[in-house]
Amino acid sequence: MKYVTEFRDPKKAKGLFKEINRLSSVLERTPEQPLKLMEICGGHTHSIFKYGIEAALPDTIELIHGPGCPVCIMPRGRLDDAIALAQQPNVIFTTFGDTMRVPGSQKSLLQAKAEGADVRMVYSPLDALPIAKENPDKKVVFFGIGFETTAPSTALTILQAEAEGIENFTIFANHVLVVPALEALLNNPDLQLDGFVGPGHVSTIIGTKPYEIISENYHKPLVVSGFEPLDIIQSIVMVLQQLVDGRCEVENQYARLVQPEGNKVAINAINKVFTVREEFEWRGLGNISKSGLKIRENYSKFDAETQFILPNRQVADAKACQCGEILKGVLKPWQCKVFGTACTPENPIGTCMVSSEGACAAYYKYGRLSTLKNPSKSQKSEAKV
Repeated sequence: MKYVTEFRDPKKAKGLFKEINRLSSVLERTPEQPLKLMEICGGHTHSIFKYGIEAALPDTIELIHGPGCPVCIMPRGRLDDAIALAQQPNVIFTTFGDTMRVPGSQKSLLQAKAEGADVRMVYSPLDALPIAKENPDKKVVFFGIGFETTAPSTALTILQAEAEGIENFTIFANHVLVVPALEALLNNPDLQLDGFVGPGHVSTIIGTKPYEIISENYHKPLVVSGFEPLDIIQSIVMVLQQLVDGRCEVENQYARLVQPEGNKVAINAINKVFTVREEFEWRGLGNISKSGLKIRENYSKFDAETQFILPNRQVADAKACQCGEILKGVLKPWQCKVFGTACTPENPIGTCMVSSEGACAAYYKYGRLSTLKNPSKSQKSEAKV
């Protein structure tokens, strides 16, 4: 597998782990008071468990799983709004596959589809435009979710709909911004972090400069990382080296794809179509100022929030679900009382078990059995939180 195996070389991994052990010994942390590094992206969480990275780290380093899964952070109230849209007469509701099984307060989009709503899975917002042209007597809505990674495709779809004169197409926009979420976490007194493994996909769009507020204002090192095992291990080494040196900088391990200025074409598309909301609700984190995007007024004819009447209310999470604490990094998935029992990928209670990028899904798929077979590790994790 050319261009992949070089990022999965066991000998190089062994050398990097040796360096991790050396640096962590210099920092003189203990298993009771470990270094806490947050990987923000759900894709990183899955790679960490798939390749056994966390298990290979010394006990003096703990990885905290951040709110980088766009499906996971969606609050129940916004999901209820999406379901209400899907159940409107003469509406065709289009969405990515992950969101179809996420439970709202009463049901999921998949259950609404079973009850008669016309809900269709698409792979891109652009896939919704042919549906709109083929069904001129229907109103086609696309469920726009995601960080800055997916916002450009939504923006370009709106521009394409305008260029083609498609009048029966709208977007229910729920795009969010990563840096305000990191600031909210750093302002949380319950969570003390020493550094970040920064998201790769988001950074291909926004670049590295937006993260400088994290290093300059909060004095935390951040290293943007790729998704292969050697990417992540090297990024951990880079964060530790900054801590040893007493530096707090933004560094770019993923330089083969991420540029400091980001993707200007994508950024321009976002800025043309979207503006920043005053605040947006995140599951587990509550309302975060300047953390979401909404469609600009001059494109309001493509904005489902202005074209439809929605419930638009905040809805508390299910009492049994602890997704909010997991997204904040306060709990690990196996510490949730319903993890792997009442809540499974086949019957999810919370979003973290549904999404392919969710922390609970990662633990269930790759880490659940090894954790349950090693009670001391589970107890150690509980003691750290």
